[in-house]
Amino acid sequence: MIQREGEGWRLAWDGSRQPFSVLIAGEGWAAELSEFEASALRDAVAELVAQHQGLMDQLMEEEAIELELERDPWWLALEGDRQSWSLRVVLTPALGQRALEGSWSAAAARPFTQALQQLFGQP
Repeated sequence: MIQREGEGWRLAWDGSRQPFSVLIAGEGWAAELSEFEASALRDAVAELVAQHQGLMDQLMEEEAIELELERDPWWLALEGDRQSWSLRVVLTPALGQRALEGSWSAAAARPFTQALQQLFGQP
């Protein structure tokens, strides 16, 4: 079992809880994901954060930016500036399955995404 949390976020993984073994949470909400959904979220978040990193040198100190990424089954938006950003996610699964929408504040988004990248033993 892996469990990490901080102010405004929480991430947990328990392989014995199938099919929804991963818990993600923000301020006032939580949802359980399958390992496929969590892996897809991890990969999409990594891509979105890399896009933001690639644009940092082009942004002025006070300039704000919003980046969006859609990668099945997720839609993500990163909004902020060079120093901090918030993250919003929407799960749009196959017909007849559950959906969710969640977000992390600028204070919680970076530590949550860092913990998410370590899920399942990934660097």
